[in-house]
Amino acid sequence: LRTTVAATVPEVDAQWIDRKKRRYMSRMSIYATIAAHEAIRMAGLTPEALPDLRAGVCVGSTTGSTQEIEHVFGEVLKDGSIEGVKSTHFFKIMNNSCASNLAQVLGIRGRLLAPSAACATGTIAVGLAAESIALGKQDIMICGGADELHALTVGVFDTLEASSRAYNEQPDMTPRPFDRDRDGIVCGEGAGIVILESLEHARARRADILGEICGFAVNGSPEDMANPGLESMVECMQTAVEESGLCREQIGYLNAHATGTIRGDVAECEAVERVFGRDIPVSSLKGHMGHTMAACGGLEIIATFLMLRHGLLLPTRNLHRPDDTCGRLNLLTSIEHRQVEAAISNNFALGGVNSAMVIRRSISDR
Repeated sequence: LRTTVAATVPEVDAQWIDRKKRRYMSRMSIYATIAAHEAIRMAGLTPEALPDLRAGVCVGSTTGSTQEIEHVFGEVLKDGSIEGVKSTHFFKIMNNSCASNLAQVLGIRGRLLAPSAACATGTIAVGLAAESIALGKQDIMICGGADELHALTVGVFDTLEASSRAYNEQPDMTPRPFDRDRDGIVCGEGAGIVILESLEHARARRADILGEICGFAVNGSPEDMANPGLESMVECMQTAVEESGLCREQIGYLNAHATGTIRGDVAECEAVERVFGRDIPVSSLKGHMGHTMAACGGLEIIATFLMLRHGLLLPTRNLHRPDDTCGRLNLLTSIEHRQVEAAISNNFALGGVNSAMVIRRSISDR
């Protein structure tokens, strides 16, 4: 690998998960399970109560466990047989491994969805969960994304000339979204899980409502598999705003997907300017936690909800000299204390998948 920088999760304690369940789990499934339990507690629910509720799961990952994929195929190639492959390995490399393991641990019998759309996975998972509730299929959805760090994932971005390499000896200085000296992505790992409920269900149990998802859009960019499509990104954001019922002027903050690549950051900035003009406050969270792949959508939605609740907008880390094109926007370089009613969060993925979500502050906070 030409990059040696990564954003890793410290060792986590998973011993509390029943061993019979845990043996089917990879690192990403463990991350999703831990994050889900934190979200359930924060929501004022208990894991024991979920099987009796109209609850579902919608959690995605980019692929199955890359660590397990390497192990399984390494054994097969080395021995020329599948004798060394255990049955539990398959359950770790399924694309639906995170969602299925989480449903097993929580005993949930409702909808079980496992979207896989690279970097847009988390936002799409939350959007599909919101639609499941809006359609009356479920009262509660546990949703988001998870991914684990592995050399195979990092190698993909190395091959695409998209990984950060200039700061191998200065890892704190990268990634640098929007910055003139940016040089690519820093891969990360983790899980971002959100508990969604219908408003009626949340009010009935007097839940502390953090906010409302009021607009969601996903579309494709058929022009190029590897590079972002400007028109499709514009249409995606416009559709999310239209679905929210808000006017563009009511959107007071934009969480950008911006990963620190040369082309991607510029294309997103041009799309943002087309939709919102130059005044909307914009920042990217990738400088704080790296690019967590399928987890980034859930993590960034959580962070955006908390920014709205606390009236505090986070800046882009490592942004010191804005790129000429990106610098036309109102890019945040320091914490800004501002009461914002609504925000939009973007995630644009390899393969031409675009997603955008509009969220509002809690009704009780407005």
